[in-house]
Amino acid sequence: MVKSLNEWFHEGLTNKEYVDSMTVNKKELQSIYDRFTLPEKDKDFYQTLPKKQLKAVVLTADWCGDAMLCVPIIERIAEYAGIELKYLIRDENLELMDQYLTNGTSRAIPKFIFMDQDGNEKAVWGPRSPEVQSLIEQERGKLPSKNDPAFEQKQQEMYRLFKEKLTSDEDLWQSVNHSLKNELQKLTV
Repeated sequence: MVKSLNEWFHEGLTNKEYVDSMTVNKKELQSIYDRFTLPEKDKDFYQTLPKKQLKAVVLTADWCGDAMLCVPIIERIAEYAGIELKYLIRDENLELMDQYLTNGTSRAIPKFIFMDQDGNEKAVWGPRSPEVQSLIEQERGKLPSKNDPAFEQKQQEMYRLFKEKLTSDEDLWQSVNHSLKNELQKLTV
């Protein structure tokens, strides 16, 4: 039997439970959460959303750099918007994950599945803002071929530097905000 989104939501962890369970990227995630602020014009928009009575399931994992970036930003946004988020670990919830594949093939996370109180899907966002996607594509384009003996080392170095950028570049943080805002604005039309 296929579970409803409400059933998935009720199985999810609270943000505190998710963060407490983290063994990777916890410090970085908390640092982004503590430092991220919404522009006033965006706060105004998000504060119109409580009347929509949205909630969301978040498919995530602590090892994921994109989740490290997006989860704290969207958690902060959810506070303004009156949206309750519940977290599910991707690899423990593949039945749901496989319903939300990126490009129909990839289990890319995080995925934020927004729904109304009855569990009807209203919006889906993730795993990245267009700006973050463009940046990672640029960086991957600089890597040698996978057959190159230096590929593994160069890829690890690329991901290390990318993680540093995600934890420090506030323009990328705002790109997540703006991308999600664009998606949620469709609900107000």
